[in-house]
Amino acid sequence: MQYAKLYQIGKEQLQKAGITDAELDARLLLEFICHTDRNALYAHGDLEIEDEKMQDFLQLIEKRATHIPLQHLTGEQNFMGLDFLVNEHVLIPRQDTEILVEEIMRDLHDGIRILDMCTGSGCILLSLLHYSNDCSGVGVDVSEDALAVARQNADRLAEKQAVFIQSDLFEKVEGSFDLIVSNPPYIRSQEIAGLMPEVREHEPHLALDGKEDGLYFYREIIKGAEHHLKRGGQLFFEIGYDQGEAVKALLVANGYTEVAVVKDYAGLDRVVYGTFLGGSSNV
Repeated sequence: MQYAKLYQIGKEQLQKAGITDAELDARLLLEFICHTDRNALYAHGDLEIEDEKMQDFLQLIEKRATHIPLQHLTGEQNFMGLDFLVNEHVLIPRQDTEILVEEIMRDLHDGIRILDMCTGSGCILLSLLHYSNDCSGVGVDVSEDALAVARQNADRLAEKQAVFIQSDLFEKVEGSFDLIVSNPPYIRSQEIAGLMPEVREHEPHLALDGKEDGLYFYREIIKGAEHHLKRGGQLFFEIGYDQGEAVKALLVANGYTEVAVVKDYAGLDRVVYGTFLGGSSNV
């Protein structure tokens, strides 16, 4: 069967299944199977695809039609220009989170020590280390399954300055840091049932559920950070679109200065950060 015809069949199956990005997903899955790029559909649409690859593609289309995330089928997601391994044990890195990394990088000094709380795939910490000089970091997650993915990503990127530890928040964290960053679970428990099936049924609830008001982990991380953040250090959070003022108030109430809320490309609140003028007992 020709490349363009196979794409058309896949696209139509995904459209019938109600997949929002049916055209894009069909193209990406076909490129994944055939090891082609985006130009193939238009420049080589008459390319004959061997039966084995055709069957592999159609099997992936069937799985995607059941709302299994595209990234779980390919096993990868690009983030900050880097390819990260992903699976059902970690949140899929999202473009919104790039806003968090970019904001940190505006004033990221060489040689600092970074703590990434609720690290998941490790994409935040590993991106920061990749684009800086002589920085080191610790990624923390309560899930050993998530940490296994983060360690694979560190190996893949040959990033030797990252250490990943299993810990319930700060329970096993030692030492002090110049910067603490977190994209914690922040969805209100009662809202999880209304999420897209790709998220609700296939991404880890442990990484989604922010308890009753969605702010539980912000409170806990702010509380623990005072014992591990150096004086003058910064704390950065990704937040939900309606949590900017609430998280800002938590930082101000805990003595942070220069607290700011940063919007994403859609004009929604996405990042909150502040400077800590206390100082950990470990400094």
